[in-house]
Amino acid sequence: MSAIILDGNKLAKISEESIKQRVGVLSEKGIRPTLATVLVGNDPASETYVKMKRNTCSRVGMESIAIELPESTSTEELLKTIKDLNNDNDIHGILLQHPVPSQIDERLCFDAIDIDKDVDGVTCLGFGNMSMGIDAYGSCTPAGIIRLIEHYKINVEGLNSVVVGRSPILGKPMAMMLLNLNSTVTICHSRTKNLDAIIKNADLIVGAVGIPKFIKTNWIKKNAIVIDAGYHPEKCGDIELDNIEEVASAYTPVPGGVGPMTINTLILQTLQSAEKSVK
Repeated sequence: MSAIILDGNKLAKISEESIKQRVGVLSEKGIRPTLATVLVGNDPASETYVKMKRNTCSRVGMESIAIELPESTSTEELLKTIKDLNNDNDIHGILLQHPVPSQIDERLCFDAIDIDKDVDGVTCLGFGNMSMGIDAYGSCTPAGIIRLIEHYKINVEGLNSVVVGRSPILGKPMAMMLLNLNSTVTICHSRTKNLDAIIKNADLIVGAVGIPKFIKTNWIKKNAIVIDAGYHPEKCGDIELDNIEEVASAYTPVPGGVGPMTINTLILQTLQSAEKSVK
């Protein structure tokens, strides 16, 4: 039996059609879902990511407001910008693009975002609520991965899942989401000893460590589910995918797997915030 390709591009396109219809319903009520994107500095990669998110908003009929701040912006100045967006009833979601310049307290600024507008799932409160099973917007990449798994009807209950990575917006929330689906979760990282042995026992692997091809194909056991959340300039992910279709039962391609679902989840959660504002 050939491996299932977990096609994020395909699912994102299907989801966009549904989002368009729901945006249309809100438009008839005089509400246009609006995402504010905050970009500090001129990092080329960040500029590209923000542009992709704004383009997706445009495709589905949503509004996006671009706020671009100089590299010299202070924590206090960024906090004021976020406060103003929190108080603007026409803004339904706030995205503070990571990373910000080093002089800014990024965590403080993330946590200043109103929980109802935290559509990127970056606040500590949102993470805590999600972990405890309380309604919250999930961090977009892990939430997108869960949507991908569920779309392809992969049941993770009881599986031995290994998440390689511990970032606050990817590895840690990914582990909690899998745990909430009754998977047995091991969290590893770049300094984990005997990582290859741990991965060889995994039914599901999530590569989220941020190092190109860090996880090797020959570490992966037969019929494992392979989720690669990384993307690097070399056009590869965190997992070595050479001949992966001969090993895995299902896997995400790079590119075209996790990435499209990250952006789609951001747009979906902005729509959900707008819908809640009506209620």
